[in-house]
Amino acid sequence: MKKLRPDPDALLRLLLRWRDQATKAGGRIKRMVLAFEAGRDGFWLARWLRARGIEAYVIPTSIPVLREHRRAKTDRLDTGLLMRAVLGWLRGEPKHCSMAAIPTVAEEDSRRPNREREKLVGEQTRAISRIKSTLIRFGIRAFKVKLRQASKHLEQLRGPEGEPLPPNTMAELRRDLARLQVIRAQITEIERARLQRLKRAPRQGTNPMIRMLTRVPGIGIETADVLVHEVLTRKLRDQRAVARYGGLTGSPDESGIKRRERGLARAGNARVRRSMIQLAWRRLMYQKTSALAQWYQARTAGAKPGLRKAMIVALARKLLIDLWRYVAIGKVPAGAVQRPAT
Repeated sequence: MKKLRPDPDALLRLLLRWRDQATKAGGRIKRMVLAFEAGRDGFWLARWLRARGIEAYVIPTSIPVLREHRRAKTDRLDTGLLMRAVLGWLRGEPKHCSMAAIPTVAEEDSRRPNREREKLVGEQTRAISRIKSTLIRFGIRAFKVKLRQASKHLEQLRGPEGEPLPPNTMAELRRDLARLQVIRAQITEIERARLQRLKRAPRQGTNPMIRMLTRVPGIGIETADVLVHEVLTRKLRDQRAVARYGGLTGSPDESGIKRRERGLARAGNARVRRSMIQLAWRRLMYQKTSALAQWYQARTAGAKPGLRKAMIVALARKLLIDLWRYVAIGKVPAGAVQRPAT
């Protein structure tokens, strides 16, 4: 094992030196394979190595180890464990490890707008909650934080004691409201740019898939953009792989005569899972005559609220598979209503 500083050129020189040494020793080198665990660096190193003739792979998760007893853990032991897993995967043996699909730069970049918007929406929620918490400390609960001109009404605020807000608190609230306006402006900018891309090139790239999904009532631009770039453009093998990637499969616990379900496996894409569960509830509102909505109503008629929440996950899973087939082969979900094409 050799430790290197984070320098791709030094790594490539080392690999080529090892190849030359093996060739001088009489070995025949037909391929060079390199694998590493996914981390903060993402996939740029794998793309960089593949462009230079190195067969590079990215392992998305850590290799499982036995937890029955305390074990030694060093970089050398972990490297050996990774090597055995990768060699088994290259031989085609099951259950060794899995490899992540390495996206292109364009594919990675296409996911940035909706992921950035998701983060900004979270920051907006935190900013609003922080402002409300500050006001509640002075007994003020009726102030509408979401007003665009909210900062102009701070001077008139009075609590139950009849006193105005203290100067430091007033300054803090003005800064929080200014920060909230910046976040809102950035969200609006992302949404406007996305609409402009759709109007400018409606038949380019993934735009036809987004426009296709928005024809279904209940699916807006944001949901369609998330589903297309996070799951529907990926090369997934079958409907089971689609459901697993969406994080909508269960985690059964079976031992002897014991049979129970431990809830969602949560091993897939959390963004897809959240979007699909929200979309499943909207499906019941906007597509009441669809086959899936009628299936859900029949299964949950007279059931307890807990069963309705569990069945909504099953509805989300079936709906994701239907949408995958819809954009892949054009098969419209049974009983679904579509808007006219524009």
